[in-house]
Amino acid sequence: MGKTYAGARLRRLREERRMSQAELARMLGISPSYLNQMEHDSRPLTVPVLLRLTEAFGVDPGFFSERDTSRLVADLREALANEVADARVSPSDLAELAARMPAVASVLLDLGRRSQVLAERLADTADGRDAGPGGPRSPRSPHEEIREFFYRRQNYLHDTDLAAEDLAREIGIRPGDVIRALTRRLAEEHGIRVSADCDRLHRYDAASRVLHLSNRLRPGQQAFRMATQLALLEYGDALDRLAAEDFEAGSPAHSLARIGVANYFAAALVLPYRAFHTAAEEFRYDIERLTDHFGVGYETVCHRLSTLQRPRLRGVPFSFVRVDRAGNMSKRQSATGFHFSRAGGTCPLWNVYEAFASPGRIHVQVAAMPDGQRHLWTARAVTRHRGGWGEPGKTFAIGLGCEVRHASRLVYADGLDLDNTAAATPIGMGCRLCERLDCPQRAVPPLGRALAVDENSSTFIPYPVQDAPGSPVRQGVPSK
Repeated sequence: MGKTYAGARLRRLREERRMSQAELARMLGISPSYLNQMEHDSRPLTVPVLLRLTEAFGVDPGFFSERDTSRLVADLREALANEVADARVSPSDLAELAARMPAVASVLLDLGRRSQVLAERLADTADGRDAGPGGPRSPRSPHEEIREFFYRRQNYLHDTDLAAEDLAREIGIRPGDVIRALTRRLAEEHGIRVSADCDRLHRYDAASRVLHLSNRLRPGQQAFRMATQLALLEYGDALDRLAAEDFEAGSPAHSLARIGVANYFAAALVLPYRAFHTAAEEFRYDIERLTDHFGVGYETVCHRLSTLQRPRLRGVPFSFVRVDRAGNMSKRQSATGFHFSRAGGTCPLWNVYEAFASPGRIHVQVAAMPDGQRHLWTARAVTRHRGGWGEPGKTFAIGLGCEVRHASRLVYADGLDLDNTAAATPIGMGCRLCERLDCPQRAVPPLGRALAVDENSSTFIPYPVQDAPGSPVRQGVPSK
């Protein structure tokens, strides 16, 4: 067993309980000087001390374990990109800050993002782009705020998931009988009738107590809309409380957060945690088998798989993404350290873009990030349309990925050499922030690096940079 150094978390836990070092040392049966050494990482936490801490404070032992800070570090690098480029802080400084003082790192991250927003608004004001009856433009849309809402919570709402599972047990949700159970609950508890006669996806008429659904919805989609309406009816107060954690009541973001949490509740009701987790493990996370078993769509299963983070019953921690052909990311959730760039596009070498070339086929890729972390990614294109001839549809690529250390639990890892680091495709967070200076696919110059311009030579790299003032051009490698 490795040594556990968690001085910052131990100190924060003590300060939150408003205890002195002497008081906590007395509770743990150790000397104040020994406790002081542990709080300053001069000594590791011993197993007896760890057991006493978990018993005294009621925290999970994992609270003191070394955490994966890669996502926090990546977020810091993006928010403080100019400071890193100017050598005011180094990547190792950010890594140490994230590991030792994550709360401070989160505050610094928020300040960095606010600084970026203010700079953008100042530039817009100078250019006259924010004038008009609407006043200054919002730095971030409500929909972007909601994506951040779930991203901060690693796409898992514990109390909401438990409440949905309890309701599923109460009303008898099980594969093949979901719509009947939901219809019965809506009718018996709320006097609501369901009618498939809507020109929209759904519309609830509170006056007539009728939930109108489109007759073009598949059974799984009908069940999801019914479950969402049930969440709004039976879980409304809890939706308000959750939304109010981040947004002011009555604001557009607050209303969207209510809908977002209701959608989460609906997925957890239609796909109850324990039943879904059991099936996922049994099928080795075979997405198509799960869609057949539960009668829901590919995207719904992938999204639900990214939420399996219940303590003591965790599934594989996945990252989930939905992008369109132009690279617009309309959904991004992560229970892992994988970082989604908020600035510019994503990496063109990522297999989510290959999925558009062969719709219906699942693409598998082992991808390596610049920090050396490797992930197994699956990607498939899905198309939605209303069904009429000539009507435009919507096509997205759905990506689902996990760290390679979990990949053996997935059916998609069969036949892959997961130990061969050289076989991984090198990808990055997006060309603007990517550290891979020798990538032939780079679309924009790297941030904060001086370009090496030489009219007498050229390289395979679109934007060669200077390693240092006066140094020769950095050499690249041709693409395969």
